[in-house]
Amino acid sequence: MPLNDDQNSDSDSSRLSESTASSSDLEYSRQSFNSDSSSKPSSPASSPPKAITFDELMAATRNLSNWTLAHEIAVNANFCIKHEDYPQNSFAGTVKQIVHKAFWDHLESELNEDPPEYEHAIKLFEEIREILLSFLTPGANRIHNQICEVLDTDLIRQQAEHNAVDIPGLANYIINTMGKLCAPIRDNDIKQLKATDNIVELLRQIFHVLDLMKVDMANYTIKSLRPYLWHNLVDYERTKFQEILEEAPGALNLTTEWIKESIEDELSSVSDESSSSPGADSSSKPIISPTLVLNNGYLKLLQWDYCKTIPETLITDEVRLQELREKLNQLKIIACVSLITSNMVGAAIVDLPDFADHLKRISLPLLEGMNKKSFDLKEALNAIGIQICSTVNKSLSERGLPTLSEEMQSNLMGQIAHIVEKNNPVCSLIDKRIQLFMRSLLALPSSQKCMPTMPGGLSVIQTEMELLGSQYASIVNFNKKVYGPFYANILRKLLFPEAAVEKTEAETSSN
Repeated sequence: MPLNDDQNSDSDSSRLSESTASSSDLEYSRQSFNSDSSSKPSSPASSPPKAITFDELMAATRNLSNWTLAHEIAVNANFCIKHEDYPQNSFAGTVKQIVHKAFWDHLESELNEDPPEYEHAIKLFEEIREILLSFLTPGANRIHNQICEVLDTDLIRQQAEHNAVDIPGLANYIINTMGKLCAPIRDNDIKQLKATDNIVELLRQIFHVLDLMKVDMANYTIKSLRPYLWHNLVDYERTKFQEILEEAPGALNLTTEWIKESIEDELSSVSDESSSSPGADSSSKPIISPTLVLNNGYLKLLQWDYCKTIPETLITDEVRLQELREKLNQLKIIACVSLITSNMVGAAIVDLPDFADHLKRISLPLLEGMNKKSFDLKEALNAIGIQICSTVNKSLSERGLPTLSEEMQSNLMGQIAHIVEKNNPVCSLIDKRIQLFMRSLLALPSSQKCMPTMPGGLSVIQTEMELLGSQYASIVNFNKKVYGPFYANILRKLLFPEAAVEKTEAETSSN
């Protein structure tokens, strides 16, 4: 929740602690995935330093895994489980192929014996039965009983003793049952099963399709869980993080350092302003807004070196923040190129209404992966410069105007190439304006839907900036809701140490 700069420290901490979460009583088709909705909001509790055992460390790791997975399911609408196999040419893929071929060849040889050997086939039918039963919803008693009756392995063994097992009939029943239980996307796979004559190949393909159906069921369950998780995610994540903190008391060390650095930056900024203001009282202790400190910390994440470990409270959004940083860097380059081009050959592109879109079309593919160490930004900028010169000259020629001189083209490409240089004035200007937009965005109440005014020089990327800013603000506002109480405690200790000591002493004496 945003903090009000005009309130005192207690109000700041109180507002940070607020969270809004609504509960939902949704019912799902599979009881095994039901979650306990009775958990209550938890507030961070302090834990004395202690030695951590291996079991405690593993418990914290499991909590972290569950917490991260729940967050990803809730906030990422595209999250799903994919059926992936080893590449065929890989060592693991080759081994798997050899082992599977040996198994199915052995099964075929057993069924071709006289009399046939059915034991391995019966075990496969037993496994298929359990998989089919796992797809059923609670209360589907009729089909449950039917599957158990038809795929009764005791009965099949008795039939095997008299060489009377109807394997094609059993396979046909399995395929028909799969057709009733599968998602529509698997209908074509079911048709292909029905067209397979070789019984061993048919059983192999049945298991393949069943594997796909397992993935479909898992994704259906995830989709069903998402609304429930979203409504309860604030309380759930805070509770899980508190459990991790109890298992590993140092789980806020990086977060504390992150906030501490932001405080130091703010103090430095206030000090610079005071020294430049005549008549300022240098002896008075500067007053820093907790909201400003926190927002500046969030802004740092847009320029974060992700080779470093991110603060613990932001682990669940690390990938999203990395992606936003990469997109933002691409947009910054495009805005720089646009500003340079407008300043140098503005008259030549004034009649090109789609120049901005064309610039993005040629730049974005060339800037893909620009945050990788192996990426050659100078080469990409040189390619962009060549494309821009070509576009401008083509437009000028079509209008019967003289094209850009060699000197003008060289200067334009040189200015674009200089963007890579440290402290490049154009790049610094665009960067400051992007920071200004993002800072203004974070200062808005989380309930406000409108965007702040786009600073000059960013109009070429306005649509993309607003979309990116919306995603960024969503991450930040949700993070504040979940971890507000933890941030409040850290800020209280760092900004108001005297008050924190008095509170600790009061709690100690009351105990």
